Amino acid sequence: MAAQETPATRWLTQEEQQAWRAYLRAHRELQVALDLDLTEFGISLPEYELLSMLSEQEGDRARMSVLADLIVQSRSRVTHTAKRLERRGWVRRERTPEDGRGVALALTEDGRRMIERVAPTHVASVRSNFIDLLTPEQMAALHEAFAVVRAHLVPGARADDQIA
Repeated sequence: MAAQETPATRWLTQEEQQAWRAYLRAHRELQVALDLDLTEFGISLPEYELLSMLSEQEGDRARMSVLADLIVQSRSRVTHTAKRLERRGWVRRERTPEDGRGVALALTEDGRRMIERVAPTHVASVRSNFIDLLTPEQMAALHEAFAVVRAHLVPGARADDQIA
């Protein structure tokens, strides 16, 4: 093929475009709904997600880079979120004992109490706005489809990897 030639664009079919746009809209609208349900606690969805992932780590602490990977955000975004949470007393930064150069984030007692207080509302929101709307077959198909997408996008990930 000559340098100026390009392969023909594989335009989306009407069905593919409808599915793609339905995904985009639903994803964005779901995030808005989940975020809205957290407003009574004065916490955003990204802040909740960081606290939640941190609470699931051994010793309630993790390297900032690990957290960035877990919540699929840039390291700078995680740093900004961590600063907001740190000002509220919900997390603290620590040097990593493994090498003393890395930075870890640790959940404080106040942070643990906050996540335990907010979690029931968040789970109820996830259920009412997502889980309970789908049949078990739809849920399985969704899991299978996005596991394949993730395996394509994340080097080393496999379609059958469990996402914690």
